[in-house]
Amino acid sequence: MTHRGVEIPARRRPADDNGYFEELTKAVFRAGFSWRVIHDKWPAFRAAFDGFDIEAVASYGEPDIDRLLSDSGIVRNGRKIEATIRNAGTMHAIISEHGSFFAYLRSLDQLKYPQRRDTLCRRFSNVGPTTAFVFLYCVEEEVPAWDERHM
Repeated sequence: MTHRGVEIPARRRPADDNGYFEELTKAVFRAGFSWRVIHDKWPAFRAAFDGFDIEAVASYGEPDIDRLLSDSGIVRNGRKIEATIRNAGTMHAIISEHGSFFAYLRSLDQLKYPQRRDTLCRRFSNVGPTTAFVFLYCVEEEVPAWDERHM
């Protein structure tokens, strides 16, 4: 589906925590890039980031960053790659505290959308208001209409 020439991502609730991590990473890489490019390269991203296994990615070090920066199958943006590794660590900590990422999201249910969005922006690297909106939309969380997203 497209809106004004931009592909609107499919909505689906991830089956597990690794699925939430993958969707968050996809939202981070979509920001500032052609969504079509990210979509077309996504199988290579999945391979490069160990299937978005949170524990594996959270343990990445300099050799992994070097490997990812030289992988022509993915978008080689150093800030986004490093953010992905930090976000894996953040997600691991959240899961340890709440039992699952889904349970963490449920802990935010009492907040109005702007506070939920801002909480995600503070906790995760390279996640701004639009990236948070796209992530929440894609994982079937309640979000306002696109034109009202900054309210």
